[in-house]
Amino acid sequence: MESNAHGRISGRIWFSAIFFGLIGQIAWIVENMYFATFAQDIFSNSGRADMAYLVTTLMVVFSALTATITTVIAGGLCDKAGKRKPFIAYGYIAWGFTIMLFALLPMSVTEANLALVATLLVVFDCIMTVAGSTSNDAAFNAWVADNTSPSNRGRVNSALSVLPVFAVVIVFIGLGSMYDPSAASNSTFFITLGIIPLLAGIIAIFFLKDSRDIQKISGKAAFSDFLYGFRFDVVKGNPMLYICLAAACIIGIAQQTFFSYLINFLCITLGLGDGFVVPMAVIIVASALFTGIFGALSDRFGRRRFRMPLLIITVAGIVSFYLLQYMSGPAKTLAVYIGGTLMMGGILSLTGSFTSTFQNYIPSGYEGRYQGVRMCFMVLLPMIVGPVISLMIGLDAMGLNGDNFVPPYSVFLAAAIVACIAALPILIMNKKATKE
Repeated sequence: MESNAHGRISGRIWFSAIFFGLIGQIAWIVENMYFATFAQDIFSNSGRADMAYLVTTLMVVFSALTATITTVIAGGLCDKAGKRKPFIAYGYIAWGFTIMLFALLPMSVTEANLALVATLLVVFDCIMTVAGSTSNDAAFNAWVADNTSPSNRGRVNSALSVLPVFAVVIVFIGLGSMYDPSAASNSTFFITLGIIPLLAGIIAIFFLKDSRDIQKISGKAAFSDFLYGFRFDVVKGNPMLYICLAAACIIGIAQQTFFSYLINFLCITLGLGDGFVVPMAVIIVASALFTGIFGALSDRFGRRRFRMPLLIITVAGIVSFYLLQYMSGPAKTLAVYIGGTLMMGGILSLTGSFTSTFQNYIPSGYEGRYQGVRMCFMVLLPMIVGPVISLMIGLDAMGLNGDNFVPPYSVFLAAAIVACIAALPILIMNKKATKE
């Protein structure tokens, strides 16, 4: 790791973490939000709002399954190879090409082609996820663990946890004007977005460096090696690691309950239309500042001091979005800005805190293989349970909205209830965690 005795990280490491992390988040934002919005718009334009909920759920669930399986295998291969760079560089290049696949799909289809387009949306999403999970979820996250230490991990992971909101700015504000839900096709939009990770992969070939301290695991890769982090004896021997991941899982479920519908909630439910960009931008910048401040404070004073206050802040922010239905005028506008900042800032800060603590407990030499465990808790389970909750709520709400696609306020109430459950693992962590 390129750092001195005081835990300072070199400029090259900081640049690589921020740059390649940001590119990865731009691609994931497209997957997590725009692909869902894209699918919702296709079926809404085709007069099948019910399929908008169903296909969104299928895309999220199958993508999560694909991401977890891919990360388990790719993480093990990273450890066996003792390298991260090739997986990141060539994975990003493949990632760019797979994003471009969505340029082939139209924005409206006939009844006869509904099933075909629904299938292609799920398949294309899974293909893209294989490339993204190999390069980002497995290799890049292992690279971050290789190049950080407990003394600086909080700052780095806080910075990385903010990157999704900056990715939103780039995608929605910088490139969002290229996307038109009423157009016949949005091929230019997806081709342009695909070029971004493709170019980043080429840059990684020449610029990115692996840590000199990677412990290469000798011997042939065996199936048992890929599942190392799921073995009972390993779980029993590292309880705090899994308690930390359980807390992250619960917060992830809360976020995924509303996240795939957030854009259309702002545009349709709140009636902001294209005007959603301004509040989104303000919330993003404020959330980034919020997360950066708490990341620095956590490194300085310890994470256990801030976990519970951050959870309370997060729940308050989510609940405020549910209460928007009872507000109007300036009070409603203010609640969007303040509530959105508390909601997203709290979620991002907690995610950064849990990720840092998780990395502290990873046994040396197993950084790659544990990325599959992380994906199971932080991606697979949240992206299955959360969307299923919102699917049931959304289909029930269609009785109130007829055949119109209108994301309901109640998804935020459900998310807040789920988030409250994270208090239990947080209390255990605050009492028993030692590697802070």
